[in-house]
Amino acid sequence: MFKRRRPTIQMKTAEQIELMRAAGLLVGRTLELLREAVKPGITTLDLDALAERHIRDNGGVPSFKGYHGFTGTICASINEEIVHGIPRAGKVLRDGDVISIDCGAIVAGWHGDAAITVPVGEVADELRRLLEVTETSLWHGLAAGRAGAHLTDMSHAIEAHIRSQGRYGIVEGYGGHGIGTEMHMDPLIPNHGAAGHGPVLEPGMCFAVEPMVNLGTKETRELDDGWTVVTTDGRYSAHFEHTFAVTPEGPRVLTALDEGREWFQKLGSAAQNGNDSSS
Repeated sequence: MFKRRRPTIQMKTAEQIELMRAAGLLVGRTLELLREAVKPGITTLDLDALAERHIRDNGGVPSFKGYHGFTGTICASINEEIVHGIPRAGKVLRDGDVISIDCGAIVAGWHGDAAITVPVGEVADELRRLLEVTETSLWHGLAAGRAGAHLTDMSHAIEAHIRSQGRYGIVEGYGGHGIGTEMHMDPLIPNHGAAGHGPVLEPGMCFAVEPMVNLGTKETRELDDGWTVVTTDGRYSAHFEHTFAVTPEGPRVLTALDEGREWFQKLGSAAQNGNDSSS
């Protein structure tokens, strides 16, 4: 009987994490630029060109462009498209849409990877709620990424928050991953599952965490373009992602402009208020 091979997780020095922070900041700033550019009438190819120009002008290389033949600098996934949407001149954003923008950059050989989902103009309340639940679940997962925790503690934290907020479809088969000198590395980080399994997290490990949450079913299918993943029921989806490093002081979110301080403070305050109310 053979034992299952445990994933090999790349360890980084403090200096290498600083290089990943440089890549992460470039990704974070690119996404903020794109967030401001999202409006009715713009095409996903317009957004892609803006992203590529910003990354290259600031000393980076797009991670996605040419990756297994992918043609874009960003993945641009609209409405029922979950991930891996290909930027196209004919994909025009309309009022009421939501667009998930996934972006990666390389600086000095090190990768950063992050994603946001942005409302286009005025969107339905249930869509704003979907985006809020998905983004908050990401931060619960990141907060669980502390030295001494198990890998699936992050998965469980993501799922637990989503389940507490209503009936949503948590996408399976796609999830977070290790990251460093390559964009996708061991291990896979599911967005669901029991806590207490997988490798123990140690300072020097870096991961990208990325919940994908649907309004309806969790079931997915891939389109004939070989990339775009959509919901099978046609209902809308949201996707948020950050790259972070495990440090002795806690998770350091490399693609967040403030390294996650505001969100971690918010989650900590919410937990404290909950404890106060139950005492």
